[in-house]
Order: sequence, then C-alpha cells, then structure tokens
Amino acid sequence: MQQKDVLPMKTEPSDKRVTASPAPALNITGAEAVIRSLIAEGVETIFGYPGGAIMPIYDALYDFQDQVHHILVRHEQGATHAAQGFARTSGKVGVVFATSGPGATNLVTGLADAHMDSTPMVCITGQVGASLLGTDAFQETDVIGITMPITKWNIQVTRAEDIPGAIAKAFYIAANGRPGPVLVDITKNAQFAKFDFQYKKCDYIRSYRPVPELQPEQVEEAAALINSAKRPYILCGHGVLIANAEKELIALAEKAQIPIASTLLGLSAVPVDHPLYVGYLGMHGNYGPNINTNECDVLIAVGMRFDDRITGDVSSYATQAKVLHIEIDAAEINKIIKADVAVHADAKAALTALLPKVKAQKHDEWLQSFREADKKEEEKVTRKELYPTEGQLKMAEVIRLISEKTGGHAVLVTDVGQHQMVASRYYGFKDPNTNITSGGMGTMGFALPASMGAKMGAPEKEVVAIIGDGCFQMTLQELGTIYQSEIGVKIVILNNNFLGMVRQWQQLFFDKRYSSTEMINPDFVQIAKGFYIPGRKVTDRADISAAIDEMLNHKGAYLLEVVVEQEDNVFPMVPSGASIADIRLE
Repeated sequence: MQQKDVLPMKTEPSDKRVTASPAPALNITGAEAVIRSLIAEGVETIFGYPGGAIMPIYDALYDFQDQVHHILVRHEQGATHAAQGFARTSGKVGVVFATSGPGATNLVTGLADAHMDSTPMVCITGQVGASLLGTDAFQETDVIGITMPITKWNIQVTRAEDIPGAIAKAFYIAANGRPGPVLVDITKNAQFAKFDFQYKKCDYIRSYRPVPELQPEQVEEAAALINSAKRPYILCGHGVLIANAEKELIALAEKAQIPIASTLLGLSAVPVDHPLYVGYLGMHGNYGPNINTNECDVLIAVGMRFDDRITGDVSSYATQAKVLHIEIDAAEINKIIKADVAVHADAKAALTALLPKVKAQKHDEWLQSFREADKKEEEKVTRKELYPTEGQLKMAEVIRLISEKTGGHAVLVTDVGQHQMVASRYYGFKDPNTNITSGGMGTMGFALPASMGAKMGAPEKEVVAIIGDGCFQMTLQELGTIYQSEIGVKIVILNNNFLGMVRQWQQLFFDKRYSSTEMINPDFVQIAKGFYIPGRKVTDRADISAAIDEMLNHKGAYLLEVVVEQEDNVFPMVPSGASIADIRLE
C-alpha cells in the first residue's frame, strides 16, 4: 500500500482501537469490500459516475442496490457538490465515486471547495493496476499528488486487504475534529483480488487528536474578558453549526445580552428574528455589524477564521478590541487576527463551559447602536431593494417573497455572485443548516448539484436553489440527474444577462468597461422542459408572487426564471482591500 499522509503522523491499521468483537471473515473481492465497508459506516447514498478503472466497484454495487442508493450525476464535479449539500443538511459524510484520470481530476474543484468550507466527504476513485503506476497508462493520473493540498488526508491502496482499514480511517478523519474531504484511490488489481474481509471502524489514530482537550484556564480567561466588556460582540461562524452549538451560543448571548453577527457560512445558526441577532458580516453584509466591529471592546469569534471578506484591511480591523477566539483548529488561531485570549476547543464544549462563568449583564445602549445603523441602511438601501414600485424586478424583492412564502424554513442553496449576497442578506433563516453555499472557494456552478444533495439529505424540507444565469450554465447538465432521480428541488434563476458581480466591480472600479461580462442567454425554461422539468419565465412584477406560489406548490422539480434589473448593484459594499469602516451604502 502506497500512502501519502497530510496529517502530522504516520499510522498503520494497528493504530485503531476496537472494542467490538470482529465479525466472521468473508472471502470477497476488494471491490465488494469497498461496498461492504461503506455499508458498515452507515452509507446509504453515493453520488458518482462510472468508468473503466472503477468498474469492478460498480459491478459489486449491483448486488447491494437494496441497501445503497447510487445517484448517477452527469459530471463528476456535480457529484462532489451534491455530496457537499448532502453532508451539510444531513450531518453525515458525503460519499463520491469516480474513475481514474479525467474522472478523478474532475473532482478537484469540489474537493477544494469542501476543504475550504470544512465539509466532510469521502471520495473513492479507481486507478490503473499497480503494475502500470508511473507508466503514463491510459487514464492514469497522479490523483494523490494532485489532491494532497486540497484534502484533509488521502491514500492510494494497491492491495485488497488494505481497503477496509483505509476506508475506516477515511471516515474517521473526514468526520472528526474540523471536518473535511478525504480521497481513497484504489488500483484496479486491488479491486479484483480476493481476501478475507473483516471491517473494524476506526475510532483512534495515534498522535492525531481531532478534538482538543478543553483547558479550564482558557475558559477562565475567556469568561473574565467577557465579564469585563462594555461593548461585547459575538461573530458566529460555520464552526457553530458544525459543532451543533447553536443553542449554547444563543444561551450565552442571552445571559450577557451580547449582539450576534453571522459570517456567510454561519448564517442560519441564529434565527434572523432573534432580538440579539444584528445581521450578516462581510463585504456585502449589513452596515451595523461591519462598522461596529471597529467599535466593540471585546470581539468574541466563535468557529470562524477571519476570512478577508470579513476583515477587509487587517491593519485597521478591530484594533480597539480585545479578541477572544474560540476555534477547534489550532492553525486558525493567530493566523490572521491575533487573539488576546484563545480557547482551542470544540465550540459546543467551550460555550457549555463558559456559560455558567459568564455574568448576566445588560448592554442596551450598545445594542441600540446596531438598530440605529439598521435605520440608516434601511433608508439608503433596504427599503428600495425590498419594496420597489417601479422599474424592473429586483433580486431582493424575489428573495423577500420566497422568504415570506416559505416562512424562512426552506433550505436555501445559493450559487456565487450578486444573487448569493442578496439571498444571504434578505432570506429570513429560521432553522440551523438551511444555508448551503460555497464560501471560501466561491465556486460558480455549485448550487444546482448541491441542491440535489441537500434535498436527499433533508427530504422533508423544501429546497430552493438561487442561481445566477452565468452560474446555471456551468452545471445545468445536472438537470438530467434531477429528472432521472426524481429530486424535487425548486430552481430559481435570477437572470440579469450579466456576470453580475464582476459587472458591478467593472462599473464601480473600472469606469464601466464591461469586458466579457454580458451574457447572451438561451431559453432556460425550454432547456428545463428538455429534461422534462416544468418551468416558467417572469418579467413583470405583477406576476412574480403567483409564479413563486406555483413553483412552491408543484410536487416535483420546477424551474422559475426571473428577469431582473441588469445593472442592479449589491450594497452595502466594502471595497476590496479597504477597511470595514469604509463600507459604502451607495
């Protein structure tokens, strides 16, 4: 077995501690061992695309169709995004199959996206026979070398008997600590060879501690800092949702009356109508949360990594504040913003320990400053965006109507661009893990395949994909998957016939030199009908409410194209590289 390990350790199968007695061995092929290993891990859904080097595994899958549901995507990138959506709504590890060569390399974008956004995923790729490795054989690619920087761990398996241990380790690494994607590359000879199969789940790897031990002294320091604050401020990141720490965060905030703002990936951790929720942070976030970052005296960052879209110019970011950083990944602490107090721990464990040590307080005047900023934003931006009375339809009013008609309880899957920022600003999230988007990578084409996985991960939920006309054309082939697998997602294309976010920057910073951003688009509704998915196109404000009702009331998949204002800009906006204090309202 050839192994390349990106963790600071070298481990063998003997590193695993198992308490349960092993089941009797079965003499089976490596291919069948893959399927049985996945079933042992509780996998019921796989997203994939077959090919020559992974064909033995697909042949083995044929005998387990009553236990494992395989979703045939139309492109391997679609499989990774679908697995991300599935993982984010279900709380399980997303699983992907792909063949060697181009099949494996087509996973790269999704792996990088999952790595940036801490999404647990196990990708299993076929590989040419071990005797052909390094010979430039047909469809041979060094997938281990290619994916090492964008996976939490990867491994190449060349012997059948090493398959169960590799898969067990893959699931343990993907799901524990800060989650992330893992890739297992299995040569064709290993898939064909037979061995005596036994599966032992991995629950320990020597020298790897995915969940750090909470240090009481760090909790004491953190509590003292919060208790001394006059203007404390919580920044809620994706780590809160990953740790299932939403209730603990809200309880802490309520006890000490601390305002909470959310990062892009932290959205939905706190209901937007909670009295302590003050809005969305970042380049196109709300006015108050951004400017008050530079007014607070204690900044409490929970499960977030101080992305540049949050901080703007780091040299002028919250320089007046003491920073408390609660974070499970030690590499993120002091990486961008220096912490005065760091709690290196799981967010749920840290917040649970902090709660009894934090004193009940009132910060009415501080909270009021956010409400005053809200009034300014409403006057300059929000009112005219949400309730226009003339001109073309605006993105914001479409999002407002969808939010009202779903009660804020739908899973919103957004692509990347202006529509993503507008949806993040104006959808009224009520439930955790209902905001599925590409944050760190900003991957155009994410939403359509991710919405498929999101629906399969939460079939009881209404899943609405908000997509721009440019993004939709990157992965529209997955309409075929939606039709074949009968996935009831609602697809909303906000069509401004531009690559809207790039066009906005060209307008504001490049003298309206619209270079290669105008789109001449096809008939999206007709394309959907070609995949037997009904749809409707709306251009008039008088028709939009009824059209959304028609979409939401339809039992299966539905595509709604809404033609919106071409040069509709998203404000507020922090110019790239500027201080967050320089946020523009117009």
